[in-house]
Amino acid sequence: MRRKDKEITDKQLINDILNKSEVIRLAMVDDGSPYLVAMNYAYVDSCLYMHSAKEGRKIDILSKNNKVAFQTDTGVEPVMKEEACSCSIRYLSVFGTGKAILIDEKKEKVKALDAIMTKHTGGVEFEYPDKVLGKTMIIKVEIESLTGKKSGY
Repeated sequence: MRRKDKEITDKQLINDILNKSEVIRLAMVDDGSPYLVAMNYAYVDSCLYMHSAKEGRKIDILSKNNKVAFQTDTGVEPVMKEEACSCSIRYLSVFGTGKAILIDEKKEKVKALDAIMTKHTGGVEFEYPDKVLGKTMIIKVEIESLTGKKSGY
């Protein structure tokens, strides 16, 4: 990282950002072209979990090439100044790479969905009808690298 003063090296802060952020951006490569989607997710045991329909461009891409990059941020707010071009953004962010694994096994789907739902609802228990589970694919990203960056903190 060029700006070492902005680098986050504290692993607990990186974990906190991953746990607090609401949306992750998942980047893939589709036959040489970039493809990016924003998704809700959960971070559990050093892996990311997202849910998806079983078919679509994202699943087609990951079936051919499971290498991904991802980015998420929190605490984002503009820092306004009177001088032109001196405004900035305050943020905490995490960028990483990994390998995506498509999970279609019911028990693992429920575990991942529970983690996602707990994160976004605060722990309400849910039932997942077989019809819904049958249409759902879980994307698990095994993280290979993580970098944190901050500005204004």
